[in-house]
Amino acid sequence: MKLRSHEWFGESGRNGFIHRSWMKAQGFSEEVFDGRPVIGICNTWSELTPCNAHLRRLAESVKRGVWQAGGFPVEFPVMSLGETMLRPTAMLFRNLLSMDVEESLRGNPVDAAVLLTGCDKTTPGSLMGAASVDLPTLVVTGGPMLNGKFRGCDIGSGTAVWQFTQDVNAGRMSEAEFAAAESGMSRSNGHCMTMGTASTMACMAEALGLQLPGSAAIPAVDSRRYGLAQRAGQRIVEMTHEDLRMSRVVSRASFANAIRANAALGGSTNAVIHLLAIAARLGVPLALDDFDAYTADVPWLVDLQPSGHYLMEDFYYAGGLPAVLRELLPLLDGDALTVTGATLEANVADAERSSDVIRPLGEPLGVGAGTAVLRGNLAPDGAVIKQSAASPHLLRHRGRALVFDSIEAYDAAVDDPALDVDADTVLVLQNAGPRGYPGMPEVGNMTIPRKLAEQGVEDVVRVSDARMSGTAYGTVVLHVCPESAVGGPLALVRTGDTVELDVPARRLHLDVPEDELARRRAEWQPPERPHDRGWARLYGDHVLQADQGCDLDFLVGQSGSAVGRQSH
Repeated sequence: MKLRSHEWFGESGRNGFIHRSWMKAQGFSEEVFDGRPVIGICNTWSELTPCNAHLRRLAESVKRGVWQAGGFPVEFPVMSLGETMLRPTAMLFRNLLSMDVEESLRGNPVDAAVLLTGCDKTTPGSLMGAASVDLPTLVVTGGPMLNGKFRGCDIGSGTAVWQFTQDVNAGRMSEAEFAAAESGMSRSNGHCMTMGTASTMACMAEALGLQLPGSAAIPAVDSRRYGLAQRAGQRIVEMTHEDLRMSRVVSRASFANAIRANAALGGSTNAVIHLLAIAARLGVPLALDDFDAYTADVPWLVDLQPSGHYLMEDFYYAGGLPAVLRELLPLLDGDALTVTGATLEANVADAERSSDVIRPLGEPLGVGAGTAVLRGNLAPDGAVIKQSAASPHLLRHRGRALVFDSIEAYDAAVDDPALDVDADTVLVLQNAGPRGYPGMPEVGNMTIPRKLAEQGVEDVVRVSDARMSGTAYGTVVLHVCPESAVGGPLALVRTGDTVELDVPARRLHLDVPEDELARRRAEWQPPERPHDRGWARLYGDHVLQADQGCDLDFLVGQSGSAVGRQSH
């Protein structure tokens, strides 16, 4: 098999001279140009992405494995998306990262890719870009932080922030205590140690067959993560010789397995958008309704925050994702291929479940607790809710809407003791979707109004076209499609309207006569575009709605790995 890199390093004459000579400037000897596979290591390291701040060290472990297996590793940076720092939201730039990965892989002399990821959007963005090139690809995630600690108790990143904020508002926690908890929550390298989006997408990469078995849950600072990264470097060289491309590994069955695994994990609703986008890049048919169909009877097996009690460190010690997949095997396609070259069933055959952090299939925490897809006149193209994180008494609810046209308007009102809100109110947020914000930020889990928190109210129904952090919880309806900024029905809701939520019936309904909605629709004017230049403009002109994965319309599908024309 002729490798792509031969088109650069195997040439004679002027162009071969140029390509080899400038690589030799870094101290590489003649042997690396002997036809061995060149492995591109896409690194999303950045000090502005705290979750990924240790990935340079992880890259060294991958390189060791590549050298051991007879390959030539070359590490390069791609855009890093830090969920905790980047404004207005990292999701605005997920597709830009995918373009960076895609063009870096296609334009350079690499035969295969190792994706070093961690923080929420770095895993799906990297996978989307790699999918469009379709080289042999293997994911190495950075791993979760150690359990947070505060006053002798475990606390979870993100989840504790939402809870402590509510406790401060309710008078149960002082500002001094709130400040003291900061240092104990994030106390090591790694991404969120709850089953937030970063942990969810690490598990999704493993469930799709794109990460070595057991990789997703190893804590970032555990030496076993570095050992597994070294093995990943060895394996990607083998995959190159086998021409085991991403499209050969990932199939519709792989996505079905991942969606079912996400339900069993109590994973993030963000997985819906990311899996839809990755599938579209690969040309694998996958629709929003598949998430409901595949998970209707899947048991909730993993007792992790925000839906449960434990954290990722405990999950790893309990057996990690392989133990979950082994429990789920009767509901999975065990013949799905993985990057090991073996099937999913073979990979998890010896996995052991060692504690009740992971429940046996017959003794779940609940059944049908995955992401539910809602439809109705308020969400004709769909909306989602994370059932395991919702309050059971609110899964069927009718209430008076209290509408805000921006998250800033809500934040300005949330502490007002005169706010016209009670426990039955449905909080509605508009203009927080892909185009409206732009980027669809994680603001859907609106803070409980102080007035209600002081009364002991822990949850109310919230509806928006936004996303929420995978670390968040509550009866929160998200991803309402079409979004309000493009004239979706959410834009027509007014304070005082009645909103009906019926999760068992998969219904989200605005109880307003159709003639009144038609009148409002005729009066509606699109909001002013918040950005009119650069990436934000390109994004706003081309982003798809949440039910299609929020990719850019011209990026859907593959462009392949054909070698480009000469540069000199």
